[in-house]
Amino acid sequence: MSAATRIFVARLAGTQVFDPIGDEVGRVRDVVALVRAKGAPRAVGLVVEVAGRRRVFLPLTRVTSVDAGQVISTGLLNMRRFEQRAMETLVLGELLDRRVRLTDGSGEATIEDLSITRQRTGDWLVDQLFVRRRLPARGLSLRRRGETLIVPVDAVTGLAGSTREEQGAARLLEAYDGMRPADLADALHELGDTRRQEVASALDDERLADVLEEMPEDDQVAILSRLTSTRAADVLEAMQPDDAADLLNELPGEQAARLLELMEPEEAKDVRRLLSYDEDTAGGLMTTEPVILGPEATIATALAQIRKQDLPPALAAMVFVVRPPLETPTGRFLGVAHFQRLLREPPHASVGSVLDTDTEWLTPDAPVGRVTRLLAAYDLLALPVLDGEKRLLGAVSVDDVLDHILPDDWREQIDEDLEEVPRG
Repeated sequence: MSAATRIFVARLAGTQVFDPIGDEVGRVRDVVALVRAKGAPRAVGLVVEVAGRRRVFLPLTRVTSVDAGQVISTGLLNMRRFEQRAMETLVLGELLDRRVRLTDGSGEATIEDLSITRQRTGDWLVDQLFVRRRLPARGLSLRRRGETLIVPVDAVTGLAGSTREEQGAARLLEAYDGMRPADLADALHELGDTRRQEVASALDDERLADVLEEMPEDDQVAILSRLTSTRAADVLEAMQPDDAADLLNELPGEQAARLLELMEPEEAKDVRRLLSYDEDTAGGLMTTEPVILGPEATIATALAQIRKQDLPPALAAMVFVVRPPLETPTGRFLGVAHFQRLLREPPHASVGSVLDTDTEWLTPDAPVGRVTRLLAAYDLLALPVLDGEKRLLGAVSVDDVLDHILPDDWREQIDEDLEEVPRG
C-alpha cells in the first residue's frame, strides 16, 4: 500500500476479509481507534466477524491491502473474542452521528463519515471528517438539512472524551443496513450502554423486535426498560408471542402488567396465555404462531407459507393441520404435513392428503424433560401442544428447548473454551 492510501470508514462496513491465499475469513464490522485529547486519532485495527458470529481483532499492521470490496490480511487471525478496552473507540459504533463543533466558529456539525490514511511510518491516522453542518431551526421547515463538507480532523472539537450530548444513529444504521437480526444484536451488544440504547431507540419497531429476540436477557431488559412505555408495548407486539412472554417474565411484575395493558388486546391475548404456564413446561416454551392450515389447503399454499423469510427453520419443517378456526386455540388437531413430503407431491394436492396422523404431541403441562426426550427420540424439530379437547395450542421447537436448557452465558462459555492469547 502506498503512503497515500485513504479509506472512508463507513464504506468498510461489511467488506470481506481474505487471507493471503484468497480464502475469506470474515467481514469488517468496525474500526478500532485511539482518540486523544490532542493530535489526530490513530486507527489500530479492525473488528472482523468470523464464522459463528464471533468478533475478533485484526491489527492494521497485519493488513496488506485495502481495495474496493476487500481487505487482505497476513497470516492467521487471533480467534480470541474482541473486547473493547477503556482507551479504545469504535469508529462506526461511537463516532458516526457524533455532534462536534467547528473551530472556525461556524457552529456545530454531525459526523457522517471519516477517513483513515496510512502514513509513511505505517500508522493509520484519522485525517478527515465528512460532516453535515447543523443549521439553526427556522419556523416549521423540515427540508433544511445543512450543507456537507470535508474538513481536517483538527478543524473540530468534541471527538475525545466520554461526555457528550445525545447522539443520533442514522449514519450508523446505514452502515449496519442489511445485517441479519442476530448480527445486529451482536453489534449492539459490543457497544456501551448509552450508545446501545441510542441505536436501539432509532430502530423501527419490527427491526428492534427482531434484534431483541436475538439478544441476551439482560440486554433485552435494559433496552426495553429505557424505552417509553408506549414504545415498549409496540415493540412487544411486534415480537413473537413466546419471546415477548419470556421478556415480560424478566421484568418486575408491575412493569410487565403495565406493558400488557398498553398492548393491543389481540396481541396481548396470546402473551397472557403463555404467561399462565410454568416456564419449565411445554406451554411455557411453545410459540402460538406455527404454520397452521386447514386440510383443504393446497400443497402450493403450504410451501408458500413455510418459505416466509421470518419463519424460524425449525417451524418451517412442518405444517400443522387443523379444523377451523385456524388461530390458536384452533379446532381439532388432525396431524402434520412434513416439509419433505410436501416437496414430493403435486402442488394442487391438498395437505389433508399427506398427513402424518401418528406424530407425538404434548400437553401444555408436559415438563421440559419430556419435551426434550420426544424431540430426540423421533428426530423432530417441533412438536404440537394440544389441550384436553385435542385443539392445537401451539408448538415447541428444538431451538426453544435449547434456549431454555443451555446456561444463560453459553455464548461466553464457548469463548472461554478457546485458547487465550494476547491481542496483536
